[in-house]
This record gives sequence, C-alpha cells and structure tokens, in this order.
Amino acid sequence: MTWTCVLDSWPELTATWRANRPECLPVAYELKWACRPRWVRFHSPPESKRYPDTEDEYAILLNRHETVLSELFGDQDVYVITTAFTDEPSFGEPLRHPEPVALNPGARLWMTVTDDAPDEEFPSYSHLLVTRRTRRPGSLDALLRAVADDGIGNVMITDLDMRRVFHPYDGGADRILEDSATRAGLKACR
Repeated sequence: MTWTCVLDSWPELTATWRANRPECLPVAYELKWACRPRWVRFHSPPESKRYPDTEDEYAILLNRHETVLSELFGDQDVYVITTAFTDEPSFGEPLRHPEPVALNPGARLWMTVTDDAPDEEFPSYSHLLVTRRTRRPGSLDALLRAVADDGIGNVMITDLDMRRVFHPYDGGADRILEDSATRAGLKACR
C-alpha cells in the first residue's frame, strides 16, 4: 500500500524523517516492509503470546520493552509518535480513539496521511501526533501497556535523527536500525 501526505505541519521534522527514512512515510506498520534490511522483530509477552493475561506477564513485557528501549536510546530525548484516526483530512473531533492524545500528553500534530486507494464511502486519515521527551525507565509504561492491550496502534519511538525506530505492537515490537550491518551484528548476538 502506498500513502500520501495531505498535511505537513512540521516541515523540519518531515525533512529529518525523509533524510533518514526515504523509503516511506511514517506509517509504523509499513516500516517492516519498507526498511526490511534494517528490521528486527521482538516478541514481548512470555511464550510469544499475543496478549499478556496477568500482571506478571505485563511486568515481563514491560521489562523486555525497557531493555530494548534502554539499549536503543538510553536516557536521551526521543520523539514519541502516536496516531489518531478520523474520517476527515483535518484533525479534529470526533476522534475514533482518544487514547493517542491522552497517552502522548503535549503532542502536536505533525502530519496527516491517507492511503492512495481510499475507500470513498469510509475514508480514513491518520494524524501523526509527536512529542519530544526525555526517555526514562518506566516513563512509557502506560503507552506500552495500552499498545499491548491493542488499545492504541501505529506508535513509534525514535531518536531525534529518526535513524532508530521502535514500533511496539500487540505481541511485540519492531525495531528499525541505522543500517543492515547493525542488524547483522544484532542477529549474530542472539
């Protein structure tokens, strides 16, 4: 599927994305296809389950995410990107899912995208919301838990150069690395 940007309200951020991710627009679930040579997938719940069932399983999932996030970003500033969906190209109410705003406080609208083959009867627009924050252990737990419960999707956490991307989803996380050599080194360590 291909995507079109219908609104870019932060051109400097878009220029950073395109300089380091020219393969695609920032649609999280498309990254594994567009950036395949730099893509690694991690299963997060125990026993490769799709959803955690107990608080102990949530603790394991959050610990696994934290391990990867610490390795990727340490305590650096990161961009946290969430996505809100509407049936209108302009960002506004009503949101189908208010969680992307609530779980990413202080975020500002970056970009609105739509797929190139829209359903004319039921159009859908993805509004990417971004905030810059210092990543600390546990600081993203509420967001990661909501992702694990399939309460929010199309989330990305990136370094400020957008060369490293962490995309959690229900069941695990995709990690897009700087280059294929870094990916090969990571695979050799397994």
